Amino acid sequence: MQIKPQQLAAALQKTLAPVYFISGDEPQQLGELADAIRKVAKTRDFTVREIFFVDKLFDWKQLNVAADTFSIFADKKIIDLRLPTGTPGAEGAKALAAYCQRLPEDTLLLITAGKITKDAQKSSWFQAIDKVGCVIQVWSLTGQDLHRWIQDRMQQRDILPEPGAVKLLADRVEGNLLAAAQEIEKLYVLYGSGKLNTQQIIDVVADSSRYDVFKLVESVLSAQVDKILKILNSLNAEGVASAIVLWALMREARILIAYKAAQSQGEKDLILKKNGVWGERKQLIDSAVKRLTHTELNKVLVLGAKADRQIKGQQQGDAWETLLAASLGLASISLPAKTG
Repeated sequence: MQIKPQQLAAALQKTLAPVYFISGDEPQQLGELADAIRKVAKTRDFTVREIFFVDKLFDWKQLNVAADTFSIFADKKIIDLRLPTGTPGAEGAKALAAYCQRLPEDTLLLITAGKITKDAQKSSWFQAIDKVGCVIQVWSLTGQDLHRWIQDRMQQRDILPEPGAVKLLADRVEGNLLAAAQEIEKLYVLYGSGKLNTQQIIDVVADSSRYDVFKLVESVLSAQVDKILKILNSLNAEGVASAIVLWALMREARILIAYKAAQSQGEKDLILKKNGVWGERKQLIDSAVKRLTHTELNKVLVLGAKADRQIKGQQQGDAWETLLAASLGLASISLPAKTG
């Protein structure tokens, strides 16, 4: 059965399908749809989860083993299969078709895949999944669909945009949903819930200083102290909102924490893809995680909470000094903490 992404929530309330196949080239939607399925499955006692990344070295016999292996605690299980290419190859096609012909009890197969071609949709393995499970194809959003997605995302934060504000944001992010989600989070950090006007979006989203905030993050990840000091001083002098700097640093800290935790669970690539980390930044993340301990990362979060209180006037002290300490903390350099 094929459904649209916006129909998934209602479908999940009725029943769980034994197989879900989500494909497309829009990582934000792919990740959110998969998260929704896992969340509902967890409420229905699917507490065990096995994750498989399909690459050139992947042995499809692992799928059969996972399907035939029962938990010693008799828990229901999710088999989380990641298929970046969108097609499983000859061996994978046989394995998936066979799986659908003999569905294991108390097991949910969740497949997230790259964009699938029309020819692949005519294949026996795809037809087998379509027959017993649920197929969702994700497309890049444009026009009113993109506006609706942004509107819904804002409503989740109780943000009430004035007429024209949603279109302005859509124009700025050019269809990039990950960028849109990040900009909405920044708007929420700065202005909170309630009414939002176009000028506020222009001030935040179209601010050329955003580039320097991201350069700060790059300098932090690569532990370039001179650049960290120079960029922070520049941002402060230019009157850039300290809340934006805080948001960028704390977002990076949380990505590093999630990435570090995912190393032992084989989910590193998922964390990077979900947060839009590509290319050189991926190498920076990997390098930073190797030198940072859990204790150091947690100290950065504590400093972030302190800066947040200072920005809101709930604690004495200079928020920019605290942001400097947090930046240097992510660069593995400690400064004596000031009281107050």
